[in-house]
Amino acid sequence: MTRVRILLGLAAVAVGVGLWFALTAPPDALQGEYSRLLGIHPPAMWIAFLAFGVTALGSIMWLIRKTDRWDRIASASVEVGVIFTAIGLFTGMVWGQAVWGTPWDWRDPRLMSTAVMFFVYIGYIALRNAIDDPTTRARRSAILGAIAVIQVPLVYFSVNLFRTLHQTASIRPDGSSMPDEMLIAMLVNMAAFTILYIALMAARLDVARVEAAAESARAPGMAGDGVRPPRLSEIEDV
Repeated sequence: MTRVRILLGLAAVAVGVGLWFALTAPPDALQGEYSRLLGIHPPAMWIAFLAFGVTALGSIMWLIRKTDRWDRIASASVEVGVIFTAIGLFTGMVWGQAVWGTPWDWRDPRLMSTAVMFFVYIGYIALRNAIDDPTTRARRSAILGAIAVIQVPLVYFSVNLFRTLHQTASIRPDGSSMPDEMLIAMLVNMAAFTILYIALMAARLDVARVEAAAESARAPGMAGDGVRPPRLSEIEDV
């Protein structure tokens, strides 16, 4: 728990610094104050991609090794990834309303593919909650987690494959189209959100270990479910 508190404290400081960079960066001439959201929106989505990549890794490793640790990592990372995806969607909608004149357009491939990704991982969480048997839950979740990650490159490359409302990637191999102050704010927040992701993962994994212990205690024939092994005298009476 001490480790988790330290990580959460570091994350709070890092996020505070990142928000300071985002709020003090000079506003864009065309986007105005809403350009500050670009210091938060892309980092949130990048960390969502990272989280779902870790879920895929944990899922594949569970299918290979069948160890509870990898199942817990995959599950925890989905939950954190969904949080960051929600942040990315919300900030993107606020920015879109101000700059595009609409918060959402289902014809835009980036928006549509991100929404689909979000609901697929919500479905992953629902799947886990619907299955009681730990092994069956881990196996089905691992299959979904390993397959669903294909959405990440589809979301990322959608702006280059299809041109609608959403602009193309701001950072490309030939350089960045963003002003230096905005780029620095985005990179600082990306680092801050990474620390926050690690802290949230550590905290969620601690909770998952407690949940796993409680689930084992509730298993039939074990303490905690109201069932006790028969006494020797009871067996002899039969």
